[in-house]
Amino acid sequence: MNKNFLALGLAAALLAPQVAGAEGFAINEWSAEGVAMGGARMFAEDDAANVAYNPASITKVKGEVMKSSYTYLSPHGNYKLYDGAGKEIEDGKNVVHAGWAVGSYYVRQINDKEWFGIGAFPRFAMVSEFERASKASTNAFFSKLNGVSVTPTYAHKFDKKWSAAVGAEINYVGLELQKNLVIPTAGVNGTTQIEGESYALGWNAAANYAFDDKNEIGVVYRSRIKHSLEADLKGYGTKSPASPLVGSNDVFGNAYGVVTLPDSWDIGYNHKFDKKTRLELKATRTNWSTYDALNVYFDKSLVGIPGIAESSPSAKNWSNGWRYAIGLEHNFSDKYAAMAGFAFDESSIPYNGGDFMVPTGLRRTYSIGARYNDKKQTVAVALGWMDVGTLDFAGHPEKGDAYSSAHAYDSFTKIASISYQRKF
Repeated sequence: MNKNFLALGLAAALLAPQVAGAEGFAINEWSAEGVAMGGARMFAEDDAANVAYNPASITKVKGEVMKSSYTYLSPHGNYKLYDGAGKEIEDGKNVVHAGWAVGSYYVRQINDKEWFGIGAFPRFAMVSEFERASKASTNAFFSKLNGVSVTPTYAHKFDKKWSAAVGAEINYVGLELQKNLVIPTAGVNGTTQIEGESYALGWNAAANYAFDDKNEIGVVYRSRIKHSLEADLKGYGTKSPASPLVGSNDVFGNAYGVVTLPDSWDIGYNHKFDKKTRLELKATRTNWSTYDALNVYFDKSLVGIPGIAESSPSAKNWSNGWRYAIGLEHNFSDKYAAMAGFAFDESSIPYNGGDFMVPTGLRRTYSIGARYNDKKQTVAVALGWMDVGTLDFAGHPEKGDAYSSAHAYDSFTKIASISYQRKF
């Protein structure tokens, strides 16, 4: 029965939509307990989600454990657009496009020294949508990156102080981009859609060291992953003779591009005040400088004019950034516990590298949660509020944007999560 449960859980994580309004596509919401503690959950006891948060900590799992988690994220935000003279030309908001981050985990203790674990969870994903008739739509009116990582992991406990883990990562991305294509000099006014998917391989490694019964540190490294994306290209004209795409106003072809998902480091510290209360600190360094451009090339011109609309170049040049989190867990009894957390994310988006795919600035996330457990089952719930802040970024009229600059403001994301774990 446990094998069927594992297969079902992994299938659910792979097939469910993986979308969120997070900075730089990064997802940290891998379990309800993790959400409740702001993502600072690297040293949990008997938690199968350690496969995601800290593979070296699966050595804290006793026996055989399966876990599933479902996190709901609902992003909201407003924007203003300006022309070259600084005059406001549009005031709008995003179309609320909520989604789910789904995780499934399985951990088995092989013996006193060895553990095996596997997880399926999103490390990178995002979605954003704006009104198709808005001026923002010339940059992007619908952008979605579905992502899921499958991570088979081996962990070894050397002694009471040291444990380590190494794992592979099979990473899937599905990318869809839609925008209005406007080239006044060529009399073009249409819509383009790029949709494709890719699989790539990466790896991770982790280590924990316990100074004593109350203090522990851990480090996790996740490698960068390079995707070579092959996609379908679709172009739709307005059916007006004055604004055609190629031929009969519609174009169908192929698109090609390369996206490198960044490598990252997690550094964590765990302190137990007593048997009931503990505190975690976590810092994450993500090397977003790998996201230097999002250039997509077409196998034909969308407008039938050589050199025009044969590609969609977009320089990003994001900077490396840090995320800091603190989480508190208190056990009222053997069955009931409460958690709280706070996280602060730096913005990695430069003025000339921003767009309506990910229009978010620095973020502050506040969260709370509760857990019930008995000898066989654990149920946890969490609520979070992400204050996304503001972001100013440049438009590129020479590439078709109908604005010269943009200001995103009053942005936030609602978060709700539930997890279920069972021991066998």
